[in-house]
Amino acid sequence: DGAPAAAARRRAALAGNAIGAVLLSPAGRHGLLGLLGAACLTLGGFAAGAKPRTGSYFDWNHLSGATSGLTQGISTWLVWVGVLVMVLAWVRLGRAVLAGGVSLGSARWTVALWVAPMLLALPMFSRDAYAYLAQGALLRDGFDPYVVGPAADPGPLTRSVSPVWRSTTAPYGPAFLLLARGITTVTGDHVALGTYVMRLALLPGLVLMVWALPRIARRLGGDPVLAVWLGVLNPLVLVHLVAGTHNDLPMLGLLLAGLLLVLERRHLPGVAVITLALAVKATAVVALPFVVWIWMAHERERARSDGRPEPHRWPLFLRTTGAGLVVGAAVFAALSLAAGVGLGWITALSGSSQTVNWLSLPSAVAQLVTGVALWFAPLSLTNVLPVSRTVGAVLLVALLLAIWFRARPRGRPAVWSPRPPHRRTSGDVQTAVRGIVAALVVLVLLSPVALPWYYSWSLAVAAGLALSRRTLVLVVGLSTWLMLVYQPAGDTALYIWPQVLGAVAAGLLAAWLLVRDMAQDVAQGVTHDRHL
Repeated sequence: DGAPAAAARRRAALAGNAIGAVLLSPAGRHGLLGLLGAACLTLGGFAAGAKPRTGSYFDWNHLSGATSGLTQGISTWLVWVGVLVMVLAWVRLGRAVLAGGVSLGSARWTVALWVAPMLLALPMFSRDAYAYLAQGALLRDGFDPYVVGPAADPGPLTRSVSPVWRSTTAPYGPAFLLLARGITTVTGDHVALGTYVMRLALLPGLVLMVWALPRIARRLGGDPVLAVWLGVLNPLVLVHLVAGTHNDLPMLGLLLAGLLLVLERRHLPGVAVITLALAVKATAVVALPFVVWIWMAHERERARSDGRPEPHRWPLFLRTTGAGLVVGAAVFAALSLAAGVGLGWITALSGSSQTVNWLSLPSAVAQLVTGVALWFAPLSLTNVLPVSRTVGAVLLVALLLAIWFRARPRGRPAVWSPRPPHRRTSGDVQTAVRGIVAALVVLVLLSPVALPWYYSWSLAVAAGLALSRRTLVLVVGLSTWLMLVYQPAGDTALYIWPQVLGAVAAGLLAAWLLVRDMAQDVAQGVTHDRHL
């Protein structure tokens, strides 16, 4: 018995040493720090988060006595401490990634580590989860969510919806309404159970992001580890999309999965998956016109490699566009038929314009003009806002068309990745993907309403590209600022100027910390865990 026991002790010692090595590695240390931040955010959120306007949530969690007064004030500070700790851990982990000291496996495990506590959190920084449930209940109870708002079906779920959305029809696609109906069919009108099940149901979107982004980065000459760090581990993404319980999560996961299929030359399946993303949230439609350019570039490359003449541009354009439209229309029609709804959600998209903040350029211009004009003549925001938004819509369409046209395939030379294994990437494909990023940024800036987590759309796609150090610094600073300009309960802080300025300072500090002492990191051997 002595020899087996000794062997067991040796295996235990080796396992302990391996675990210790992981925990003491940069990814392990920063991962544990981020876990602490996520735990603080979750604990504080029970009193400071976006609480439902019904007692059922906290009766179910036995926390009804800990949601107001001094407890709420302390909890709010605990949330902000958690957010700042997560940002610090993310930036420090980013320095290790840039120094080559984090493996892809370590980055993926860090995602799971940071997400785990947030699965228990209340909806944070937004009340949209309650609107999702109420819209699903409408479909469950025989109403058309594209015709009536949650107010048509009173109950605990409707009471928790923000007043501005209670009479607003659903702006989401049939795939998401089917999901919401399924959840409310199982959980009924139980607010707590519904929000938790909703978060779990949206989580496969995060899994798709973690799976697709490294593969997209390899196709586009980016760094797979950096892609996960920037596009997934970013607190702006994790906190808002996971703790915030937003349907942007499955939309982005499906969009990235579809884009990967297209990059792998499986164009029609890619179009089908991106259409599924569109059937969750309309944002994904921006990517489809650029898929045509990628498809055309692939066809021209294949003709050259086969020694055939390149196909003529217009016939190729019509053929690829037609095939994509047929597949996309079939997928969308099937989902609409399954949900029993039509296209009313397209007109419902305008309902979100009830939100006004200066993250949207048309709204910002309207508020500025109104503020200045008040010195000379009475001028109402309700008079200026429709004009600025109309101008913004025209400019948006013009810019989207210009970005799309400039991204057309023109036989651009191949781009070699600056990182090993120095993959050769088509210049036309690179340009088309960058066009998707630019189109998503313009869409957020010029839409009638913009919210901080909307920037996760362009961020997720851009993370797969080979980005310069200057771009990374800018993204880190903006991500940190956007993370800090909304309140944990879901209210905007964009007009609380001390908080806005504090967020600016935090963003500048985070950007500076990313590049500070990089040479020292490398000299100290940060790269030792690349093969973990």
